[in-house]
Amino acid sequence: MDVVSTVRRTIDRYGLLLPEETVVVGVSGGPDSLCLLHVLNRLRGQYRIELHVAHLNHKIRGNEADADAAFVARLAEEWGLPCTVEARDVPALAREKRLSLEEAARRVRYAFLAEVAKQIGAKRIAVGHNADDQTESVLMHWLRGAGLAGLRGMLPAISLSDYRLLEGEDWGTRDKGQGATPYPFTLIRPLLEVTRAEIEAYCAEHGLQPRFDRSNLDTTYYRNRLRHELIPYLEGYNPGIREVVRRSARVIADDYAYLQAELDRFWSQVVISESDEAIKFDLAAWRDLPPSFQRSTLRQAIRLLRRSLRNINWIHVEDARVALLEKPAGTQVTLPRGLMLTMSYQTFIIADEGYVELPADLPLLAVDSLPLNIPGTTQLPESQWHVEARLLGRNELPPGWEDNQDPWQAFLDRDVTGSELILRRRQPGDRFQPLGLGGRQTTLREFMINVKIPARWRHLVPIVASPYHIVWLAGWRVDERARVREGTKGVLHLRFAQSQ
Repeated sequence: MDVVSTVRRTIDRYGLLLPEETVVVGVSGGPDSLCLLHVLNRLRGQYRIELHVAHLNHKIRGNEADADAAFVARLAEEWGLPCTVEARDVPALAREKRLSLEEAARRVRYAFLAEVAKQIGAKRIAVGHNADDQTESVLMHWLRGAGLAGLRGMLPAISLSDYRLLEGEDWGTRDKGQGATPYPFTLIRPLLEVTRAEIEAYCAEHGLQPRFDRSNLDTTYYRNRLRHELIPYLEGYNPGIREVVRRSARVIADDYAYLQAELDRFWSQVVISESDEAIKFDLAAWRDLPPSFQRSTLRQAIRLLRRSLRNINWIHVEDARVALLEKPAGTQVTLPRGLMLTMSYQTFIIADEGYVELPADLPLLAVDSLPLNIPGTTQLPESQWHVEARLLGRNELPPGWEDNQDPWQAFLDRDVTGSELILRRRQPGDRFQPLGLGGRQTTLREFMINVKIPARWRHLVPIVASPYHIVWLAGWRVDERARVREGTKGVLHLRFAQSQ
């Protein structure tokens, strides 16, 4: 089957093109992208699409890279196609981001292509990955210890937001906000069923003269070592190894799609809660899963919490899985990119290292402030908790009130507090006089640190305040000025309680 027929079959099988759309075509000037552009240009009438050429000078190969950019711009002009050519200092970005040159170039390139698509209103971006690239990618993932997601190789079409290259970073694009935006762009690979040899033959047949990138011969790059050393070596054992690997990838991709559908069902059975910061699991329910779904739920959690993470190594997942099956409560397992798995007796959480779970059994404040009903009951918004306020005489204090062991109730001097109290969150510059410090004033921040209130929910701790000062840091300490003294006549009794 000739190249055009193979590409047409791939487009139709996977629905890669839609009529009346513009497709951004990434063109480096090499054989793959030149073949891609030529074939799509021949097919654009049949599929009723428009093409826009995009070329990025990575500033890696000096004058040769400049010549590549000029070549692509001239070719696009000759073929009557609109073209965007720009440059990025990839070596500088690689140093800044502490990435390999290959990885930095890939991320910058896709960010650039997404930027071009956004500017011209395109939804699809075509790149020249071919069948031999697929073989190399699958082998790279296998050598790294990838799971099924990696072993399925590159997909004919994938959302760039799923590709996990653009989120949370600024990759030198003009649109500085782009790094954090999940883009509705689809990356398509029309040449994925075409071999490198077929591409080179196509270029020769049609008089195309691609640019030659000498860095493709540099075996200091990992992919090039696979291409020029490992794969030829494996062909000594099986001359058809390239197609064998690709066929395995197609089978794995089908299996993966089925398992993902099953994962959605299992996910709801084992996940107690999830947010952008943390995912909490039911440990017993998770342990009841088959091993494959134990791994896939862990991978899914890591993906959801680290969307820019491109690869998740098998060893990270397996270490976590074994710990969850064998280790006691309190065990922690380090995961990629600053994530930590923490086990409890009945649950486990995957979250940022140092994450502190919001306690469900505390009356934390979901709003900035609200007035207290005195006397009466005040319901906390979005909470099972309320505050009861009672007015007592000095002689009505209950026995043992001075040794109050409930941190969520307080006995206060009514003449000091007044009746215009509010419940609020902390504010910048808050200060108070904690009971027991002899009237010494301290900042609320310093006090919270000293009594080890977790930083993550300090801003949610309810504070009872008068128009003049804090009278009670609920759950922790009454203000010295509001305490009940010998001469106190009227008492305000505040108590947090859970609603029935």
